[in-house]
Amino acid sequence: MAAQSKLIPPDRSLRQIVSRVVSLYGKHRRAISFGVYLALFLALAKRIRNAISEQKAAAQRQSELRSRAGTASLDSDGPDAPGKKKRVELNREFLRNLLRLLRIIIPGPASKEARLLLSHSVFLVLRTVLSIYVAELDGRLVSNLVRGKGREFLSGLVWWMIVAVPATFTNSMLTYHQRRLGLQYRKRLTDYVHDRYLSNMTFYALSALDDRIQNPDQMVTVDIARFSDSLAELYSNLAKPMLDMALYGRQLSKNVGMEGLFMMGLIVQLSANIMRMLTPPFGKYVADEARLEGDFRFLHTRLIDYSEEIALYRGHEAEKDNLDKGYFTLIKHVNRILRRRLYHGFMEDFVVKYFWGALGLILCSVPVFFKIPGQISQTVGERTESFITNRRLLLSASDAFGRVMFSYKEISELAGHTARVTSLLDVMEDVAAGRFQKKLVSSASTEENAAVLAGRGTVEESESIEFVDVPIISPNGDVLVKKLSFTVHPGDHLLIVGPNGCGKSSLFRILGGLWPVYGGKVKKPSPENIFYIPQRPYLSRGSLRQQIIYPDGVKEMQAKGTTDADLESILEILEISSLLDRPNGWDAEEEWRDVLSGGLQQRIAMARLFYHRPKFAILDECTSSVTLEIEKVMYDTAKDLGITLMTVSHRRSLWRYHKMILQFDGQGGYVFTKLDWERRMKLEDEKEELELQLRAVPEIERRIAELTS
Repeated sequence: MAAQSKLIPPDRSLRQIVSRVVSLYGKHRRAISFGVYLALFLALAKRIRNAISEQKAAAQRQSELRSRAGTASLDSDGPDAPGKKKRVELNREFLRNLLRLLRIIIPGPASKEARLLLSHSVFLVLRTVLSIYVAELDGRLVSNLVRGKGREFLSGLVWWMIVAVPATFTNSMLTYHQRRLGLQYRKRLTDYVHDRYLSNMTFYALSALDDRIQNPDQMVTVDIARFSDSLAELYSNLAKPMLDMALYGRQLSKNVGMEGLFMMGLIVQLSANIMRMLTPPFGKYVADEARLEGDFRFLHTRLIDYSEEIALYRGHEAEKDNLDKGYFTLIKHVNRILRRRLYHGFMEDFVVKYFWGALGLILCSVPVFFKIPGQISQTVGERTESFITNRRLLLSASDAFGRVMFSYKEISELAGHTARVTSLLDVMEDVAAGRFQKKLVSSASTEENAAVLAGRGTVEESESIEFVDVPIISPNGDVLVKKLSFTVHPGDHLLIVGPNGCGKSSLFRILGGLWPVYGGKVKKPSPENIFYIPQRPYLSRGSLRQQIIYPDGVKEMQAKGTTDADLESILEILEISSLLDRPNGWDAEEEWRDVLSGGLQQRIAMARLFYHRPKFAILDECTSSVTLEIEKVMYDTAKDLGITLMTVSHRRSLWRYHKMILQFDGQGGYVFTKLDWERRMKLEDEKEELELQLRAVPEIERRIAELTS
């Protein structure tokens, strides 16, 4: 028992030890606080260093992955030196690119973005003013609390709750304005890019004629959004923390001790647990937003997959309507999330910063107004004063230090997003001006072909189609035909034949205005008078009516004086009027390329030709999946409508519908002449008969050898 009494001192000894520790702490409080602040400063410096190191390591890993994948990085390939690495840094080029984008997203002082930015700035200043007032109110409350003035304390507490209303509203409005700014920046920049991306066939040229951008769909749907959000966050995340640090830094260096940090940690933890239970299901909202983002990106992917068909149909306006519709659905959902976040932010700020602050003040007031045995009123007052006075300063200062600590990372991320978006704009401007950069292979590296690729021909508008010494170039830069010359007048139906890779597709791209003319002279009608029907017809999203009139809309159809009855007569000619038996008839909406067979899709494409009635039609194996009877109906009807046909096909049944033939040999040569289809048919029959006889010769020779032996 004696030994146990030595190990466990009596209660009075414990009180003396605690009292002595408290006394020593009070005597050396300044030195202890200095040590704590020094440790916090070193920890902050260490964390900043780790954050920068992690960011550099992540950037290095991303660069290594890109180099391994062999992809052309937009922030490393410049237009003047495609193979030269170009670093994304906080330099003058970043500032120039940022100012360029700012002129787009904030077009003027009277714009909606400028008004939102001004309103956001007003709320920032208002929050600072309210923070100063609340700090003064805290001081008065502590003063009354320590002095034991209950009436003045309750009066100050009432003012505390009154100030909570505009203060929490201001904080919620700051978050709301920041997100609205990001959304408005994105809308302005997306509209700007859409106008240029879907004009002058830029969407096709980016994927077919230029290889500096490998993923324009991601840049339009993802990178613009990231740039907008990053820019909207940067202003709020830098201006207010610096102001808070200037206001509260000096006061914190004098007043905050270890107990203040401890109490702050407890309240933050308690508030986080309560608000976790009250938080709406933002995870579900984000998942829905991601799904809509995916749908919006799918529209751009579809545009890229069918860029050639859409470009030849001149369907950029119809596709722009689909893109705008998908984007409107996404923005509507995002606005709904913003409203939920506004209400939740209001509740969160009110409960955490003010309601719990009031409860803390009431709790600290109990030892002052009520006698608690064993407690010294002066000690409780000192602790209460330290907590109440410095609580808000500590919260604001810690938040400010955190934001400043990560500001370098945010600015670096903004620089990366800025570089990608400006790269997209630069390449679109080059493509619109006819300046292409593409890595060519095969014979394109020879001096002769390089000279051909460097040249440019002329394009004139005419009633006929005429090529004069025009080189035909493949997508990889091979010169397939050095000089092609032929003329097709209205009514001179042309049949084009030749092996794969001989230049037929490149010829059509030149006629459709998709491919540059590398030399010679091209005469052709206006784009609306040349219609293209590929082997795999493009079916857009929309109703059955829109499939027939594409790329026109209902207003354009009505302006032409065409009715649904006229469209139905076209379907009857092609024997597909049964499509109207679907629910909603003309307004039925399906994923038509999955619903309709290949033959029905080709009939839809031919119905589209009959609706538009152009002067010339390019038919690229467009009857490969229909019967000979329907094929005859298609060609006879097209000729009756006065459409001059230019057909690519190896089907002998189509010879009878053409007057001229352009035949490529696949070796750079060609023949353009009149087509005597009856004589050609007889010669072809005779050729097949002789080939059968020649195939039988080895068997005959073997039999003769057997008989001779």
